Amino acid sequence: MSSQTSGRKLRYAMVGGGRDAFIGAVHRKAIALDGQIELVAGALSSSAEKARASGRDLFLADDRNHGDWQALLDDESKRPEEERIDFVSIVTPNHVHYPVAQAFVDAGFHVVCDKPLVHTRDQADALVAAVARRGTVFGVTYNYTGYPMVRQAREMVRAGELGEIRKVVVEYNQGWLATRLEGEGNKQAAWRSDPARSGAAGAIGDIGSHAENLVATVTGLEIESLCADLSALVPGRPLDDDGSLLLRFRGGARGVLIASQVNTGLENDLRLRVSGTLGTLIWRQEQPSELVHFPHDGPKRIFTRGAPWLCESARRASRLPSGHPEGFIEAFANVYGGVVADIRARLAGQAADPLAADYPRVEDGARGVRFIERTVASAGSEQKWTAW
Repeated sequence: MSSQTSGRKLRYAMVGGGRDAFIGAVHRKAIALDGQIELVAGALSSSAEKARASGRDLFLADDRNHGDWQALLDDESKRPEEERIDFVSIVTPNHVHYPVAQAFVDAGFHVVCDKPLVHTRDQADALVAAVARRGTVFGVTYNYTGYPMVRQAREMVRAGELGEIRKVVVEYNQGWLATRLEGEGNKQAAWRSDPARSGAAGAIGDIGSHAENLVATVTGLEIESLCADLSALVPGRPLDDDGSLLLRFRGGARGVLIASQVNTGLENDLRLRVSGTLGTLIWRQEQPSELVHFPHDGPKRIFTRGAPWLCESARRASRLPSGHPEGFIEAFANVYGGVVADIRARLAGQAADPLAADYPRVEDGARGVRFIERTVASAGSEQKWTAW
């Protein structure tokens, strides 16, 4: 990879995310937000014809608009260093994550991959080992970690403002799969309810993995054991659409995790409550600019995004003055911003500023795969507690 990046944008390719895809467009908008990165190549669909049509929609040059990801990798590997992509963004259905990510890492490219990372723990371990061996950057888009007030909550917990953590409750409630959309031609519902493409879990993999990551990011707690109940409440659905978990953390804290996509009428209701010996924090994704603090020895406090008294990490994650709404796209952009900072530092032969290179990494993705694996195992067991 070229070390001459200070005077140019970083170049990226995308795998997946073409016509009719949801999350690919979100990634591209987030990537474009800070003007640091440009899309120069892609293989945007599993259909060669659709991939090339999608590339033309995005004005990709013909010689970098590929019908499949193998052709993309082959072409980029042959290009001179000054022309190659700096990283690839993988935004495909889950079953494609591993082969693409492994191949690009093995070839020495930096990678950003959507979650859940891969299907199995063995695949996750192989990716972690490959990243360590090649020394590449590998980001996983747990995008909710990019919200300024999530980073403020993390800093308050680290600073001991909540005391010893005792109880964590995280909920991710959606209603979009309250009916059998996969039987009505809905592409997003179809692959998420298909074990061959989604993996061993449905809702617990799709949104439960976000909930687990949010808890781990903010609290730093490690799961010791869990007790899970997974259900497919819509008849005929082969994967779970509703999950409830009890969690035991190392050190004694307790937790509850709920992930459901059949809560009729709800939209994207992700919420977190962390309680310790000195107080409680509450954050909701649908009101992302507010973090509510309930100290044990004083009145309720409401922190708002963009305020000058927030921690540096939260301030860096804000682009607009306080009172001007920021949200989902900006949180995604903050994850990519961390990846960019890390790539630029490495290409310059320097250590990245930890506050700048703040993003979920391959190890976080691997932990998320283990969370899914242990949750599915617990739900299928008659034993009350399943060890982590």
